Amino acid sequence: MLNRTAKTEREGRTRRAAGIEKYNSNVDRRTSQNGPLIFSAFIAVVVFSCVFVGGFALMGEFNVWWLLGALVVAWAATMCVHIAMQWEKVVIFRFGKFDRMAGPGLYFTIPFIEQTALKADQRIMVTGFGAEETLTSDLVPINVDAVLFWMVWDAKKACLEVENYYNSVSLAAQTALRDAIGRASVSEVAIRRNQLDQELQEVIEERTSVWGITVMSVEIRDIVIPQELQEAMSAEAQAEREKNARMVLAEVEKDISSMLVDAANVYDENELAVRLRTMHLLYESVKNSGGTVVIPSAYSEGFADAGLDRAPDSLKSGK
Repeated sequence: MLNRTAKTEREGRTRRAAGIEKYNSNVDRRTSQNGPLIFSAFIAVVVFSCVFVGGFALMGEFNVWWLLGALVVAWAATMCVHIAMQWEKVVIFRFGKFDRMAGPGLYFTIPFIEQTALKADQRIMVTGFGAEETLTSDLVPINVDAVLFWMVWDAKKACLEVENYYNSVSLAAQTALRDAIGRASVSEVAIRRNQLDQELQEVIEERTSVWGITVMSVEIRDIVIPQELQEAMSAEAQAEREKNARMVLAEVEKDISSMLVDAANVYDENELAVRLRTMHLLYESVKNSGGTVVIPSAYSEGFADAGLDRAPDSLKSGK
């Protein structure tokens, strides 16, 4: 059972790694080389045809040596004349030492003396990288996936300073990500994504700038926390929210009680204010219902006595 679980975990990590690496730029892309290859073939055919036809015109007959000579000259021409695509910079060595930079467009080399050491692609490259089960500062293993956008701005340094700049950038990014995760807690990693992106960009830029490579941006794609810890963090967050809600409710009740004490002091000093408040509450209670409130009061008797005093004497006697 344990072996099956371990196998499942390994398969999951493999799928995750394959998922993030599918965003990597294809450094072996051959479509960008179709143009130079076709151009070299064209040069070879043209030179071979010219030499062979010229030899045939001079000799007046077919000669195998002219055929071999035309092949040699055509092969030498393909080694001399080259083209570089718009996004390429070519590093040329002469006798094993750096000589010059060439491209884009047409450039020439001397056969057997000069060699093309590197064709650097200066477009923006994409490298997906991740940190599997990396411990945070509070010893929690997490998985983090990120994407790095970078480009070669100095082909000479990329050729002379590092053996394989593409793999070196990927490894430098992974190392920087692990270091950044190890310095932060799991909550900081989950919350401070933007700060983590900026920190990674600065660290990777510092390491790769000496290779002639600049980092455009780093973006954290996914952060996976163990399921058990997710449940614990969810319970902690709920408890924290409930605590905050209770504190807010207590503060509101405190404010209300203070206001009620102030109102009681005002009502105690002014009896008319109490009556006005009573009338206001009564009005509010019947305003929406449209009901009628009948209140027994001594005022009605006072009204009756006053009306009787103002009545004529005949009415009083009749009573």
